[in-house]
Amino acid sequence: MAKTKSRWICQECGFESSGYLGKCTDCGSWGSVVEEIATAPAASIRGASANTLTSGKSLLSEPLSLLEDVDFGDCKRLPTQMNDVDEVLGGGLVPGGVILISGEPGIGKSTLLLQIAGALSKSNKVLYFASEESKGQVKLRAERLGLGCAQIYLDGSHNTQEIAQKLQEAKAEVAIIDSIQSIYHPQISSASGSVSQVRESAQLIIDTAKDASTSVIVVGHVTKDGSIAGPRVLEHMVDVVLIFEGDRTRRLRVLRTIKNRFGSTQVSAIFTMTEDGLKAVDNPSELLLGERLELVGKKQAPSGTAIISAQEGRRSLFLEVQALVANSNAGANSSPKRLANGWDTNRLLQIIAVLEKKLQMSLGRADVYVNVVGGLDLNDPAGDLGVCIAIATSYMDRSLDPGSVFIGEIGLTAEIRAVADLEKRLLEAQRLGFTHAYVPKANLPLSKNPGKMKVIGVDSVKEVFEQVMPQLLHRTKAQSQPQATNQDINLASEYAPASTEMV
Repeated sequence: MAKTKSRWICQECGFESSGYLGKCTDCGSWGSVVEEIATAPAASIRGASANTLTSGKSLLSEPLSLLEDVDFGDCKRLPTQMNDVDEVLGGGLVPGGVILISGEPGIGKSTLLLQIAGALSKSNKVLYFASEESKGQVKLRAERLGLGCAQIYLDGSHNTQEIAQKLQEAKAEVAIIDSIQSIYHPQISSASGSVSQVRESAQLIIDTAKDASTSVIVVGHVTKDGSIAGPRVLEHMVDVVLIFEGDRTRRLRVLRTIKNRFGSTQVSAIFTMTEDGLKAVDNPSELLLGERLELVGKKQAPSGTAIISAQEGRRSLFLEVQALVANSNAGANSSPKRLANGWDTNRLLQIIAVLEKKLQMSLGRADVYVNVVGGLDLNDPAGDLGVCIAIATSYMDRSLDPGSVFIGEIGLTAEIRAVADLEKRLLEAQRLGFTHAYVPKANLPLSKNPGKMKVIGVDSVKEVFEQVMPQLLHRTKAQSQPQATNQDINLASEYAPASTEMV
């Protein structure tokens, strides 16, 4: 009897080892190396291929073609009937293309895909492989979404070979597989969701989709840190990778592309979760700002707040950022708290360091909290200036004009750097009713006039404060001493908050 051979494979990066490792030597993850049985079919296939090559037999299945002679008439895109999704995909689904969509549990992936299937089923044949749920559970969701009578073909297969055969025989335009981690290839002995299973199952699905000219959407799980589960080889194999993000406790969801062989990755779609499913948001800035827009021209904005701009794909978003600077209760040997929700903590630390060094703010023994209202996670450096203003107004307990927006990246020398798509941001700010915009002087002059809104170019953080809050510079200059204490941030006795009414 032949001895069974096994190999140890990291479920995070795909690294293979001949023995068990507590920590993967390639990606550094702990407890991710799992034993898998080495199967004979793969080896026999490789041997058959090698024998064919050495025997001189041709393996060519089709002749070579010149690029200019290739006819792509059969690759006409198939619209999903959901305009925002079509924009993200670059115009719709491509026949034979395989799309991977991933997101946290409960974020709404299955809801979105069932809505897409319902819209497509009106004029196309759609298969829905619900390997994680029963057909009854899918029916319940469809009833809730008002899709109970949709012409969607359901299947509960878990065997990848059965799924591939049904894809080949059905000749459907669209197929949805939910999810890649819950199906298995019978010739692979490891459990569903392992590296080998995901790789082999995905390859079989991709080959079948291209052969049958069926657009396939595959759901993928994520790890605890938010990345797509399994080795990155899965992302390389598919044609499009979509990420569905958002906070499950909030209504907003963002669908963005991180890979697209058929279109741009600079497009995203924003949805709001309702009882009837996902609804596209046409004006996300108005939804995110909420009552803040009602303050423009009427009342002062609360201290510790500012309006920042962020690019979400090609869309310009304006959001309110809130900051709180408070006396720290940390002991002499402890560090004060630096917490950020929706903003990069490392960028927050950089901004605090600039304020301490260049404007002599005594933040060394203060707790600083920053929150981006709306539940979105931003990584656009153009929001640096707004975060800086929010921290400073909380430090001083002062109010600012709610009609002002702050756009700019802050460097370590406190300079304001140029940002991308400034004119597009300003046009959106003018449409929302903002009256003043503080922007990097390096972006000026503008080729398009943003209407009646006043655009002020600035070179440094100090220059911004000289225009919007000169009393801060006077105060920090007077107290710029190395032995600053917690009392330095308690300025309410000398600077009372500004009136909430506009003057």
